[in-house]
Amino acid sequence: MECTLKELMVTAVAREIRDGEIVFVGMRLPLLAFALAKRTHAPTAVGFFENGVIRETPSPELLFTMGDTPNLYQATFCGDMLSVMGPLQQGRVALGIIGGAEVDRYGNINTTEVVDTKGRKIRLPGSGGACDIASLAGRLVIIMAHERRRFPPRVSYLTSPGYGDGRHWRKSVGLPGGGPVAVITDRAILRFDSVTEEAVLTSVHPGVSVEQVQEQTGWRLRLAENFHTTPLPTRDELKILREIDPTGFWLR
Repeated sequence: MECTLKELMVTAVAREIRDGEIVFVGMRLPLLAFALAKRTHAPTAVGFFENGVIRETPSPELLFTMGDTPNLYQATFCGDMLSVMGPLQQGRVALGIIGGAEVDRYGNINTTEVVDTKGRKIRLPGSGGACDIASLAGRLVIIMAHERRRFPPRVSYLTSPGYGDGRHWRKSVGLPGGGPVAVITDRAILRFDSVTEEAVLTSVHPGVSVEQVQEQTGWRLRLAENFHTTPLPTRDELKILREIDPTGFWLR
């Protein structure tokens, strides 16, 4: 069975969603992951979108942004940012799914500013609600491309906290959320050691070697004890994904 890397990534993210959970859904691929989870193993999961939309049913059409009309049509609730940030602050959001420009060995995320190869600072969109989600959600999943420049040992600007310096940093600074549980990339899946809170290589995608992942990572990766190859999407998952995105706008 053949699938694209993006189909594999979206499926892996969808599998992080548990039935009945409130999920803070980020832009782009997370929109598809939520829709896939709803139509497979998590039919009662509830989606929170940063623009104040709450959905108990998947959007009837492909979403390009969370503000698209299909995301408003027959939504459970259409409010404002405070409508969804309030429950997040109350600890009611189980899972957040976001992306980033850089992520480091402790799952800290930069979406604010990077320095290019000529030493020039490049301004990025910034946090939006990402810092709140990373600080307050019960679990956090990060989805992004796996490139060495995007996986430094330490982010050049801390926009959204992961585990800080590791080893109970979150607790020491008073962050109530549980922190990142996975970084899902186009090459591999990283998870976090329960003691050191450092990212370890849990799986590589079919056709990708450990060496290729290490080459694109800015620190020495340790292999998880249960290291394996990332499972492919099932036939049913692929069928649903291709119904959600029939032209392959996001998934090719």
